[in-house]
Order: sequence, then structure tokens, then C-alpha cells
Amino acid sequence: MLSMYDISIPPLKRTLTNLSQLLKKGEAYAAAKEADPAVLIEARLFIDMYPLKRQVQIATDMSKGAAARLAGVDIPVYEDNETTFEALQARIEKTIVFLDSVDPKQFEGSESKSITITIRKVDIQFIGIDYLQKWVLPNVYFHVTTAYNIMRHQGVILGKSDFLGPRK
Repeated sequence: MLSMYDISIPPLKRTLTNLSQLLKKGEAYAAAKEADPAVLIEARLFIDMYPLKRQVQIATDMSKGAAARLAGVDIPVYEDNETTFEALQARIEKTIVFLDSVDPKQFEGSESKSITITIRKVDIQFIGIDYLQKWVLPNVYFHVTTAYNIMRHQGVILGKSDFLGPRK
């Protein structure tokens, strides 16, 4: 039977690693077009949606928040001040390093752990398994997919295999 660690940390790390590769392609595309990388970093699909940089920030926030809450450790605080591809890559890397720092044993029993998050001043209650499966993973996949779509919309050549990453 898979543990909470198994169904959280490896998929989050894989998704963030794939996001890193997507951003590398975005950066290369901007360089090849001799375009200001900030144009891509600030790009959004629609005016009322977050730009690329915020999609990366949210995907990493959701990932580190999940690992911390489920493992019972403090959530690392990031400043949300990334404005370059290099800074976005550093944010992804430090998130993966944090995910690697949690011990699988810290996740034992977290499937039934009570978790409360506050969104727009509203408390939302979960048990651990529902928090992971119905909140964290869908949100991470949504924001990484949106990052993919923003870059695709701007002309970056990406395919489904870029989103899914290598088969391992």
C-alpha cells in the first residue's frame, strides 16, 4: 500500500522538475527571439488571470505547504519577488530541496490529520488525504498546466511530453 509520502512528495517533485524544464524552454525561446524575458514572465492568458511568474509561485507554495502540513513542520516562507527565469528556477530548486528534507516517517498518520487552511479570510477544513488529493495535487497541476499554456500561447514550442516529463 502506498503511503502519504509516496502519493505526495514524488508526484510533487516530478511536477516541479517538469515545470523547471518548461521554464528552460521558455527562456531559450525568449533568447532565440531576442525578446525581453520579462515579457514572457509577465505574460498571462487573460487579463484576470495570474502571469507566468505567479503560476510558478503558487505551484511551489502549494507543494511546500503540503509537505510541511502533512509532515508537521514549519512551512518555508518565500518573498514572491521573482522577476527572472533564474529566480523562478531558484525558487523551484529550493522547493525541491525542502521536499527532499522531509522524512517519510513524518507523514505517518497524516492521512487522517486535521488540516485547516485560510483562503481569503475563510477557513477551510480538511483531513490529510482529502487535503492532498482534493486540494493540493489539483491546484499544483492546474498552475503548472496554466504556466505551460501561457508559454504555449506566447509561441514556446512545447508538447504533452514536456508537461509529463520523461518516463521513469
